[in-house]
Amino acid sequence: MRAKLVTVLSTVVFGVLCGTTAVAQSLDQAESQPENWLTYGGTYNSWRYSPLDQIDRSNVKRMKVAWAFQLGAVDMGFQATPLVADGVVYVIGPKNRVFALDGATGERRWHYFHEIPEGHSVYGNQNRGVALGHGNVYLGTADNYVVALDATTGEVAWKVNVEDSAYFGCNITGAPIVIKDMVIVGSTGGDSAHRGHIVAFDARTGKLRWRFNTIPGPGEPGNETWEGDSWKYGGGAAWMTGSYDPELDLLYWGIGNPAADLYGEARKGENLYTDCIVAIDPDTGEVVWYFQEIPHDLWDYDSAYEAILIDAVLDGRERKLLIHPNKGGYMYVLDRTNGEFLTAWAFSDSINWTTGLDEKGVPQNRREPVLNTETLICPNAAGARSWNQASYHPNTGLLYNVGIEWCSMVIARKQDPKMGQSFLGGEFGRVLPPPGEVISSRLVAHDPITGERKWVRSSKYPLLASILSTGGNLVFYGDPEGKFYALDAETGDELFRFNTGAGHRGSPISYAVDGKQYVATPSGWGSLVSDYFPAIWPEAAGFTAGATLFVFTVDEE
Repeated sequence: MRAKLVTVLSTVVFGVLCGTTAVAQSLDQAESQPENWLTYGGTYNSWRYSPLDQIDRSNVKRMKVAWAFQLGAVDMGFQATPLVADGVVYVIGPKNRVFALDGATGERRWHYFHEIPEGHSVYGNQNRGVALGHGNVYLGTADNYVVALDATTGEVAWKVNVEDSAYFGCNITGAPIVIKDMVIVGSTGGDSAHRGHIVAFDARTGKLRWRFNTIPGPGEPGNETWEGDSWKYGGGAAWMTGSYDPELDLLYWGIGNPAADLYGEARKGENLYTDCIVAIDPDTGEVVWYFQEIPHDLWDYDSAYEAILIDAVLDGRERKLLIHPNKGGYMYVLDRTNGEFLTAWAFSDSINWTTGLDEKGVPQNRREPVLNTETLICPNAAGARSWNQASYHPNTGLLYNVGIEWCSMVIARKQDPKMGQSFLGGEFGRVLPPPGEVISSRLVAHDPITGERKWVRSSKYPLLASILSTGGNLVFYGDPEGKFYALDAETGDELFRFNTGAGHRGSPISYAVDGKQYVATPSGWGSLVSDYFPAIWPEAAGFTAGATLFVFTVDEE
């Protein structure tokens, strides 16, 4: 299959921008504002790319800290993506603490602390980002509220409860997305006996506009893929953030694993819409199309990750594409107009849960967990890549993505569901290297269609932070030891390194204030996945936690 990249989606967000004036911008107006970082993925197409090029390969070695800001709470790592509008940085840290900071100086303009009642945080107090629009900053909370804050003052504009987090065992860790006059967010909690959802609220009032249940109930299309009443407890959390194509007017969202994770006898069937990428009408919440990557998932291989939207010529035909990774180690390439499977490629070298995908993208010769018996599964449930996002660079035409080679001994166990309680259906067991290998990780520059590796940069420890690429032909990323790097986007050569003092779990961005470019990165180690490390690498017990936003720039010579 031959592919040639061509004109791509706009590099700026279409829709509602947020600064202190909260002006609604058209696509043409937004294109003139690359100084902002307005959505979780940087743009609706989730490229994690900034066109700013003031910091480039010739001067990045002179990059230095402009300012740093400590967010105070250290819990589950600093996993967020900061947003920037009109020179103001909006960032959320552990324990749902939101700050508005001057983008040039780091001076605090306001803060908002959302207090979490005891027992309401089932997955810890991590939070991955906020959304901007209509003069507000929007966040989801660990006790399952969506909160709108006035972007100028930090005062609460409205607050609504999605559902009882203590009872249902769910919360919100992903960043919301603002589309038109709605703020849309998905649920976390797919490893609990719970039914996942994506909900949309009126961005100005908080009134519920629609709710899409990721597990269809009786009478809904797809309910027949669930045995008995297993749909009531079926998981399917939509725990990351969607992407949006304004031309097609489609919202794309990845859905997580079914529950129980490892034991599927009580949920026979394909288990829609788990492990799917779904295209949703953003006005109604109705599914326009879906593609299920892993029917009847038995490995906790969420498909909740980012949908990267690019346009390309494929076999002589221009296509609107969606590039989508999941934990199982494959990158799927779909036609985003209709969900047609086009191709897929492995970004892991040690996959053993399947021997490969057929021409329709269906996994073949599955290696499944065995009841009450250990089975080596590669990759493990943490995935061949964590949730931290890849970056697509429109000039190099490359996709910068992390791969991790590790496995686990898993055991399936019969388990009866109890609403809101952990519903794993087994044990994930010991983390092990692939047979005959060592646990390893790497950052790779891939052809996004074929997966061809242009360059590879290896890492001893699994890389668990997102990637940023920029118009200066640079790639930025951080590692678990606290080192923050800048690489040549074309060759992978290291051009800059700085030790922030704490491991990286969040997402770097770039923005500009008064014509000066900045690069910002969260620094703060922690999370469920990082808890694996000390048993494998004893020195990792000393990896530093924290919650500091570091902001870099290059001064004129």
